Amino acid sequence: MTAHKSLWIKVYFALAFALLPLFSFAQEHESLGEVEEEFNATEMIMHHIGDAHGWHFFGEGENSFTIPLPVILWTENGLVSFMSSEFHHDTEGHHVVEANGMRFVNLHEDIYRLEDGAEAVEFDAEHHPLNASKPWDISITKNVAAMFITVILMLLFFRSLASHHKKNSHAPKGFNNVLETLVLFVRDEIAIPQIGEKKYMKFMPFLLTVFFFIWITNLLGLLPGAANVTGNIAVTVSLGLFTLALIIINGNKDYWKHTFWMPGIPTWVKPILAVVEGAGVVIKPIALMIRLFANITAGHIIILSLISLIFILENAGVAGVSVPFALFITVLELLVAFLQAFIFTILSALFIGMAVEEHEHH
Repeated sequence: MTAHKSLWIKVYFALAFALLPLFSFAQEHESLGEVEEEFNATEMIMHHIGDAHGWHFFGEGENSFTIPLPVILWTENGLVSFMSSEFHHDTEGHHVVEANGMRFVNLHEDIYRLEDGAEAVEFDAEHHPLNASKPWDISITKNVAAMFITVILMLLFFRSLASHHKKNSHAPKGFNNVLETLVLFVRDEIAIPQIGEKKYMKFMPFLLTVFFFIWITNLLGLLPGAANVTGNIAVTVSLGLFTLALIIINGNKDYWKHTFWMPGIPTWVKPILAVVEGAGVVIKPIALMIRLFANITAGHIIILSLISLIFILENAGVAGVSVPFALFITVLELLVAFLQAFIFTILSALFIGMAVEEHEHH
């Protein structure tokens, strides 16, 4: 096979991968013109980018293809668990599930426990439940399940790479070669320049984990029906807190001295700078989590908004414009998936490097 043909095959598969989310969206809404209810773009977009107790792929109501997930609740009567299919795809609080002598409803993916004797949930003027309370929800939702899949993939990938190096002294081939290249990229282009050759190895497990976790979840998030993991603020907050914890735990005496009592400046200015620098320690990981959350969520919203124009304007001719633009954004998301993993990792390494840097004393 010539190099020219090989290139076109790669381009073909890349475009096919990029079009998958668009085909999935069209399949789910192909009968929209037959539905009397007006198309609500906001509701549809929030449904696609939000978390859920079941993994929905396509279809509506009882005809949808949805993988049920475990609903796990901690109540005043102890632990309660059942499958999300018990709600029969209802997220409007109509279908009541009885478990352990209690009654539960799913209201827009929030699980509520009905008061004893209540047959259905009642709402106030602002549509807040009056006769229901929220138990602790520790369910395996779509995002949690997607994170488990990412972790399993990472374990399989790196176990294979480690096994190769235990048995062979030569460089790996195929997919293992790609993995090793990325590992060396994180080491040589991120860890060593930002942290230094003396201390970088201590933080390589974290940097490799966060890089591949973000990258793989971002790629999986582009598949039809996939979870929007890094577009969930709870996930990005957790990643930012890990970075903050490493900064606080590993920050040396010089770092904290320069943060809260900076040498070489007038004493009366030091308390002011201490407040500013102390806030900066917390703001740095906050900037990390917001950057990741906003960029990933924005990409999904733009794609879904462009496709929604076809149904909002009820004109198939709009597809000639919106679909190519959506395709372009989808292909761009493949780059963003890697870029956001790189940015989060290199900024984490930079902040950690600042905390462990040894200052020269004169």
